[in-house]
Parts: sequence; structure tokens; C-alpha cells
Amino acid sequence: MTPKVSRFLHDVAPATPCLVVDVDRVAENYARLKAALPLARIYYAVKANPAAPILSRLVDLDSCFDAASLEEVNLCLANGARPEAISFGNTVKKESAIKAAYDAGVRMFAFDSEPELRKLARSAPGSKVYCRILVGNVGAEWPLSKKFGCEVEMARELMVLAGELGLDPFGISFHVGSQQTRTDAYEAAIAKVGLLFTDLKNAGVNLRMINIGGGYPVRYRSEVPEIGAIGDAIMGAMVEAFGNALPEMVVEPGRFIVGDAGVVSSEVVLVSQKGKDDPVRWVYLDIGRFGGLAETEGEAIKYAFRTPHDGGAEGPVTIAGPTCDSTDTLYEKSNYRLPLALDSGDRVELLATGAYVTTYASQGFNGFAPLAEHYI
Repeated sequence: MTPKVSRFLHDVAPATPCLVVDVDRVAENYARLKAALPLARIYYAVKANPAAPILSRLVDLDSCFDAASLEEVNLCLANGARPEAISFGNTVKKESAIKAAYDAGVRMFAFDSEPELRKLARSAPGSKVYCRILVGNVGAEWPLSKKFGCEVEMARELMVLAGELGLDPFGISFHVGSQQTRTDAYEAAIAKVGLLFTDLKNAGVNLRMINIGGGYPVRYRSEVPEIGAIGDAIMGAMVEAFGNALPEMVVEPGRFIVGDAGVVSSEVVLVSQKGKDDPVRWVYLDIGRFGGLAETEGEAIKYAFRTPHDGGAEGPVTIAGPTCDSTDTLYEKSNYRLPLALDSGDRVELLATGAYVTTYASQGFNGFAPLAEHYI
């Protein structure tokens, strides 16, 4: 929690549940990533948090943007982004969305299949295209394998076809999974792309860009690699794969840019037990999986908690949301412990919740209002 967020929560005490984001911290994280990877062009993954104050601050910093939908393309444009600074990075797009983005000036598009490539040839003629390949996601707390990407041999054929269809075969992309905790995941993926670059060069295709994707982690309950160490691993792998002839580098951070800039403030609705001798208390909050904490599915992302009773005696808990749905349980198997003094009406904070919370929030499941947002 930044001092700025702490002061806001103390002085304003906004109604819960709410998200409070320090936009200055967003700018600091952008600068940290830029320092770790100075040769890379940063395309912020808008889906992590598309709030206007964040987008406009990043525009001021000369960031580029990775959009997952036409709606995100339009958000970026509305907040001052240049169309040539936007990449339409979803590999699954309606052709009408492709055409609308192209008409708005967007000229860089992702794909991972022949049907998608042919849509791009029809509705975004002459555009720069990059093919996403499948890579390992071992070490990622939120894997992104299987749904996106294609095998390397297919990517080779598709990039040759891209040129034949009048498109510009610009580069190759991959994603090692969100909240990636192992630097060797990037090294292995870059090595695979390096071989593909060589194969395509021999086939007469002039690739000029490697999109390293995102995955750069933030600290929740456990330590994670520092961004400097990740940057060193990436640059070492790039030199190993490409020597001095480095292609243009693109990165697509989302969580890293906004994650630790935000804090969710929540109220304890109930603390109860299922049996008199059961040592595990159930702690029900006024925010749950349907209120924005969808990444707790499978207890994948483990947020850290701050309570007014920290430092006192603790006991095991199961943490759940407020809705009448049994799947609205956040943590049951991850050995969470919270103070024994915790009670109904207490405010608790969930730290590093600036990413993938507001956009996951339901618009009214069980009648609960969407999560309130404060950008300071």
C-alpha cells in the first residue's frame, strides 16, 4: 500500500467495497519496467485496468497499448492514444471489429490461425501482423496456454501466407502466463522464437519484431523475481538467440503496471464457525469472486490482507464473499490465518489488487452494486 492510498483510506474512509489506485505508482512501475528493458517498446495490456486516469497517464508517458477488443481500442483513442500506438492483440476478433479498428487507424494485429489471418487480409489490408505461438506456462500462477497460440510449424506456414495475402509479416509473439515466477520461462520461449526467425528468413520472410508478452509478476503473499532480474534474463536470451542483430522488442505488461498500485477496501460482514469445536472460522467479506476477485478461482492469485488487529493472535480461516452462491469462496485450502479479534464491521484491505479486479466485477449479481473505484 502506498502512503498516498493509506492517507486516502484514513482521511476519506470511502464506502466499501471499493478499489483505490495510486496513479503515481502506475507511472513509477512504467518507469521501472522501462529501466529493466530499455530496448523494448511497452504496450500496456488495457484489460488489466482500463480506467481513464490510468490510460491518460500512460499516454502522457508515451506508452503504447495492447487492446483486446474494439471497445478497448476506442477507450485508448478517447484518452489520447495515437492509433499507430495501438496493437489489436486478441487472436480472436469479429471481422467487423477488425475493420472498425483499421478504419480508426490501427495497423498492428495479432493472429494464430489461418481463418483469422484471412479476415485480416480482407479487412485490414497491408497491416503489420504477428503470429502468437504456444509456449510453456510452467511457473505461472495464472496460465494462459492452450486457448491462444499455435504450434511453431503452423506459425511458419502462416507467416509465409501472410506475405502472399498482401499483409506485412511483422513478427512473432508468445505469452509465458500471467504472474510468471520463473525467469527461465522467458529464456526458453525466446530461444524457440529465435529458431523460427531463422527458418522464416531462409523462406524469404523478413520478420522484424518479437513480442515477449506479459507475465511480469507483482508481490502478493510470496516473494517474486525482481523486474531487473527478469529484464537481465530476457536480454541474455535475446543476445543468445539473435546476436547483435536484435529485432524490435515489444512487451505487454498489465498486472506489473497496475497491480501494486491498487488496494481493495472491504468490510467484514460476518465471522462464524460451522461447529462449536471447529477451529476454522469463516470470514465473509462484502466483496467476493463475483465482485471482482475472480482470480481467486482455484486459489490461483493469493492476495495479502491487512486488518486493524494485525500483530495479535491468529487462527485458521476460510475466506468467502457475500453472495448466495457456494462458489463465492475465495480461500479454503491456502492456509490463510487472520487475527482472532477480527469481527463483523471491521475494515480490511486486500493489497496489490489494482489489476484484473474492476473489469471482472459483476454488474449486479445478487443485486450487489459494482465495485466503486477511486483514482488518486
